[in-house]
Amino acid sequence: MKLSLVGRWSMALFASLALGLGMTACGGGTIGYMWVLGQQYNQIVGFKVDEYSGNLTEAIDSPFSSNGAVPVSIVVKTGGRYIYVINQGTGGDSTKRGTGQTIALYSAGGDGTLTFQQSYQSQGYVSEWAQMDPSGTYLYVVDKWAPSQDANGIYDGPNMDGNGAISVYATDPNTGRLSLVTNTQTQVKGVNTPFWEVGPSPIMAKAQGGCMFTLNSGLTNNVQTITPYSIGANGQLVNTTTGNIVVTSPTGTTTNLTSINGSGSFMFLTDAANNLLFGYSMGGNCALSALNGGTTNLASYFPTTNPTYSLIDSSGKYLYVLNKTTTSTITTTPYSSISPFSINPSNHELAAIGNTPYSVGSGPTCMVEDPTNQYMYTSNFNDGTVTGKFFNQSTGELSQLSRGSTFTATGLSSCLIISGTID
Repeated sequence: MKLSLVGRWSMALFASLALGLGMTACGGGTIGYMWVLGQQYNQIVGFKVDEYSGNLTEAIDSPFSSNGAVPVSIVVKTGGRYIYVINQGTGGDSTKRGTGQTIALYSAGGDGTLTFQQSYQSQGYVSEWAQMDPSGTYLYVVDKWAPSQDANGIYDGPNMDGNGAISVYATDPNTGRLSLVTNTQTQVKGVNTPFWEVGPSPIMAKAQGGCMFTLNSGLTNNVQTITPYSIGANGQLVNTTTGNIVVTSPTGTTTNLTSINGSGSFMFLTDAANNLLFGYSMGGNCALSALNGGTTNLASYFPTTNPTYSLIDSSGKYLYVLNKTTTSTITTTPYSSISPFSINPSNHELAAIGNTPYSVGSGPTCMVEDPTNQYMYTSNFNDGTVTGKFFNQSTGELSQLSRGSTFTATGLSSCLIISGTID
């Protein structure tokens, strides 16, 4: 059947409108944009998230260069217009910054494309993580080792105490550009120090309830720690009377803490060495107290080991734990998974949802919930994929997406972030 000139013109007009609205023939509008880091090729892969299916469609001109080496963390500024990628660099240690250790700033287009703007340098050595403050005004970058002062009073010498550092930056609302915020509480020769010191070898941070917590992987007297700060005016981090918080395994064995995450007044840590989940309740002055006995043996709920990350959904009702390894009586091949739990609103006790964890790609590292609270996604390090799941808000159950749940991202996918509409 041949179409008339008017018919052909009408179809072309509809196709143009559909593209402009982010629609496809098999899906709906775009509800968000996702960016996934890849360490193998120092890349960022951009996706559009389909409203009706949760399907991911790669953005135009993706993948994008991370403009550094070994991207480990990615943060989106409120409004979605600006993205910050933390590149760890290669060859760095406690005495020098590695090659390609940068903070790369990007502007995000309305179709999820990224345009590189410029790079910045954090104050410490070997960058690990980044967080925005609750207002979306300040960027906090965590480095494994803090700089030390040399004989001339310059902070560019070797680290002597093994502690890490947080560098703080104000973000320009119009350009996204960064300006270093110096530490007004600590001065050397009348000059503010350009960083805040935390415990040994921090690997992650969490901004929550007016507080900033770093998870420190280094051992102090054979234990690992959390460093708490309260977030004050102008992005300043304020020392609390709590000091470093010691995390001790109930069996006395050495912990291997892999993540810190939380919501509202409580938070959780994953311990890969002992297959445990540490629960804490936040009190005044950023103090933490053990939640419901303090620890959950994850193996008592699901046949999983090596927990790497946890996520509490936006409602605060459900907790999801990512596991590198899961065993099954059905197959002899171990697989990676998500362990789902409900959180009792009164006492925050955990209860398993079902009796089988949800399979994901190999080596999951990070997890996000989409802005409309319909879908969950994990970035999977070993196979360079993203796994998507439909999220049942009433039960907390996860299920396969209607058009397939596995999406090719980029080699050695380290972490991901998702944003709604770009203002």
